[in-house]
Amino acid sequence: MTTQQLSPGAKIADSDVFDLAMSWRGYRINKMCNALSQPHNRDEYKKDEEAFMAKYALTEEEKRLVRARDFPGLLAAGGNIYFLLKLGVVTDNGLYYMGAKMRGETYEQFLATRNERSAT
Repeated sequence: MTTQQLSPGAKIADSDVFDLAMSWRGYRINKMCNALSQPHNRDEYKKDEEAFMAKYALTEEEKRLVRARDFPGLLAAGGNIYFLLKLGVVTDNGLYYMGAKMRGETYEQFLATRNERSAT
Protein backbone atom coordinates (compact mmCIF):
# COMPACT_ATOMS: atom_id res chain seq x y z
CA MET A 1 0.00 0.00 0.00
CA THR A 2 1.36 3.43 -0.87
CA THR A 3 0.40 6.63 0.81
CA GLN A 4 -0.60 9.45 -1.44
CA GLN A 5 1.66 12.44 -1.01
CA LEU A 6 0.05 15.80 -0.35
CA SER A 7 0.36 18.55 -2.88
CA PRO A 8 3.04 21.11 -2.09
CA GLY A 9 1.61 23.76 0.18
CA ALA A 10 -1.28 21.57 1.35
CA LYS A 11 -2.09 22.13 5.03
CA ILE A 12 -2.33 19.22 7.43
CA ALA A 13 -5.08 19.78 9.99
CA ASP A 14 -3.84 21.13 13.34
CA SER A 15 -0.29 21.60 12.10
CA ASP A 16 1.92 24.42 10.97
CA VAL A 17 4.58 24.37 8.31
CA PHE A 18 7.84 25.93 9.43
CA ASP A 19 8.24 28.27 6.49
CA LEU A 20 10.10 31.52 5.94
CA ALA A 21 7.35 33.61 7.55
CA MET A 22 7.35 31.45 10.66
CA SER A 23 11.13 31.50 10.71
CA TRP A 24 11.12 35.30 10.81
CA ARG A 25 8.39 35.33 13.44
CA GLY A 26 10.44 33.05 15.70
CA TYR A 27 13.83 34.56 14.93
CA ARG A 28 14.55 35.84 18.47
CA ILE A 29 13.39 32.62 20.11
CA ASN A 30 15.41 30.46 17.74
CA LYS A 31 18.52 32.60 18.01
CA MET A 32 18.39 32.40 21.81
CA CYS A 33 17.74 28.65 21.83
CA ASN A 34 20.50 27.96 19.30
CA ALA A 35 22.94 29.87 21.52
CA LEU A 36 22.31 27.18 24.14
CA SER A 37 24.48 24.86 22.03
CA GLN A 38 27.48 26.47 23.69
CA PRO A 39 28.36 25.41 27.26
CA HIS A 40 29.13 28.97 28.40
CA ASN A 41 25.70 30.12 27.18
CA ARG A 42 23.98 27.26 29.01
CA ASP A 43 25.76 28.34 32.18
CA GLU A 44 24.79 31.96 31.58
CA TYR A 45 21.15 30.97 31.00
CA LYS A 46 21.01 28.89 34.18
CA LYS A 47 22.63 31.70 36.18
CA ASP A 48 20.17 34.40 35.07
CA GLU A 49 17.38 33.38 32.71
CA GLU A 50 15.90 36.89 32.60
CA ALA A 51 19.17 38.54 31.61
CA PHE A 52 19.78 35.88 28.99
CA MET A 53 16.35 36.44 27.43
CA ALA A 54 16.91 40.20 27.48
CA LYS A 55 20.22 39.71 25.67
CA TYR A 56 18.25 38.23 22.76
CA ALA A 57 15.56 40.95 22.89
CA LEU A 58 12.67 38.55 23.44
CA THR A 59 9.30 40.25 23.63
CA GLU A 60 7.33 40.04 26.87
CA GLU A 61 5.09 37.37 25.31
CA GLU A 62 8.09 35.33 24.18
CA LYS A 63 9.58 35.60 27.66
CA ARG A 64 6.29 34.44 29.17
CA LEU A 65 6.30 31.39 26.89
CA VAL A 66 9.89 30.56 27.85
CA ARG A 67 9.25 31.00 31.58
CA ALA A 68 6.18 28.76 31.37
CA ARG A 69 8.08 26.16 29.31
CA ASP A 70 5.10 26.44 26.96
CA PHE A 71 6.53 24.42 24.10
CA PRO A 72 3.32 24.36 22.03
CA GLY A 73 3.15 28.15 22.44
CA LEU A 74 6.80 28.53 21.47
CA LEU A 75 6.19 26.45 18.35
CA ALA A 76 3.18 28.60 17.45
CA ALA A 77 5.33 31.71 17.99
CA GLY A 78 7.76 30.47 15.36
CA GLY A 79 10.07 28.32 17.43
CA ASN A 80 11.86 25.59 15.53
CA ILE A 81 11.54 22.21 17.24
CA TYR A 82 15.26 21.50 16.82
CA PHE A 83 16.20 24.73 18.58
CA LEU A 84 13.50 24.29 21.23
CA LEU A 85 15.06 20.94 22.13
CA LYS A 86 18.12 22.85 23.32
CA LEU A 87 15.92 24.91 25.64
CA GLY A 88 14.17 21.75 26.78
CA VAL A 89 17.40 20.06 27.77
CA VAL A 90 18.75 23.12 29.61
CA THR A 91 15.50 23.41 31.59
CA ASP A 92 15.27 19.68 32.40
CA ASN A 93 12.45 19.19 29.89
CA GLY A 94 13.82 16.44 27.67
CA LEU A 95 12.12 15.21 24.51
CA TYR A 96 9.49 13.09 26.29
CA TYR A 97 8.62 15.89 28.72
CA MET A 98 8.21 18.22 25.75
CA GLY A 99 6.11 15.64 23.93
CA ALA A 100 3.82 15.28 26.92
CA LYS A 101 3.33 19.05 27.15
CA MET A 102 2.64 19.28 23.43
CA ARG A 103 -0.04 16.58 23.72
CA GLY A 104 -1.55 18.10 26.87
CA GLU A 105 -0.64 15.06 28.95
CA THR A 106 1.34 14.41 32.06
CA TYR A 107 4.78 12.89 31.62
CA GLU A 108 3.45 9.61 33.01
CA GLN A 109 0.51 9.56 30.57
CA PHE A 110 2.83 10.25 27.65
CA LEU A 111 5.38 7.69 28.81
CA ALA A 112 2.65 5.01 28.92
CA THR A 113 2.23 5.46 25.14
CA ARG A 114 5.93 4.88 24.41
CA ASN A 115 7.74 1.60 23.79
CA GLU A 116 10.70 2.75 25.89
CA ARG A 117 9.39 3.53 29.36
CA SER A 118 12.66 4.77 30.87
CA ALA A 119 13.41 7.56 28.40
CA THR A 120 13.37 11.21 29.37
